[in-house]
Amino acid sequence: MVVDVVIAVVVVVLLLTAVVAGLSLRVVQQFQQGVVLRFGRVRDEVRGPGLVALMPVADKLRRVNVQIVTLPIPAQEGITRDNVTVRVDAVVYFRVEDPVKAIINVQDYNFAISQVAQTSLRSIIGKSELDDLLANREPINQGLELMIDSPALGWGIEIDRVEIKDVALPESMKRSMSRQAEAERERRARIITADGEYQASARLSEAAAVMSATPAALQLRLLQTVVEVAAEKNSTLVLPFPVELLRFLDSAAETHRRAAGEASGKAADAVAGVAPGEPEPAPVPGADGGTPPVRAAEVHELPPLEEVLESPPLDVPPVPPLDLPDDVRDDGPAESSDGPEGGRGAAA
Repeated sequence: MVVDVVIAVVVVVLLLTAVVAGLSLRVVQQFQQGVVLRFGRVRDEVRGPGLVALMPVADKLRRVNVQIVTLPIPAQEGITRDNVTVRVDAVVYFRVEDPVKAIINVQDYNFAISQVAQTSLRSIIGKSELDDLLANREPINQGLELMIDSPALGWGIEIDRVEIKDVALPESMKRSMSRQAEAERERRARIITADGEYQASARLSEAAAVMSATPAALQLRLLQTVVEVAAEKNSTLVLPFPVELLRFLDSAAETHRRAAGEASGKAADAVAGVAPGEPEPAPVPGADGGTPPVRAAEVHELPPLEEVLESPPLDVPPVPPLDLPDDVRDDGPAESSDGPEGGRGAAA
């Protein structure tokens, strides 16, 4: 009877010990650190990984992950400094440096870091230009990291790095940028082509200088060109024509046209009766080119009527007396007295 009681007491003690041990012992993982709260007050000592003994009922253990956390930032839409609407998303890498501050100073450090990162990303979009977001992201990443790290230091959080993942542009902006890139490539191609032509012209000028010293070299080059063209097995043979011969034919044709024009002018003068030394008459407007030239009448322009009226009267010289025969002088009064008829009768 007594033995049974002793065995029962031992079993109860063992059970109580197991319960107490279960309540007072905790396991902290290698990537964690433990913060002990005794009666709600934080202990200064941070428990490392392994088995941690706690005071039953009085102590409470909070485990904090000290690994680097990857936190994606949702895409934020904003307007850049050069007035372009973009959507930018990023990612933040951080870790807990001080577990006590991460537990005491902030309720949920993951949510807090997420909100700070979103507001900082919108702010950095408004301060940057589109070209910087696309091609010069390193300064933007550093500035964003500083903006997030400022409040995170008080929470015991260390920001490892911040990276911008993607920049979404409107379709109209994409088309404009593609046209700009195409124009830039075309400009480079034209510059390269012009540079090649410039170098080729320099070489050709040097070759022309060498060939001008030896005219036979030009003939050899002509024959070589003919051989190269004939090697293609085509029915067309291209022969270069000297430019000097073209210039000679052009000058001869010009001389012939000038001589023909002078001959036709002399023939027209002969038909019109103009002496060789006399100036040619002015052509009559409206005359056909085939008819011989006719001298135009001289045209004098009359003065205006006002000038004629305002001019002084003409100084007419006196008319000298007529020298008439004696018989006509005697019959003069009779003619005046008898009238014209009497005069005619006397004359008769």
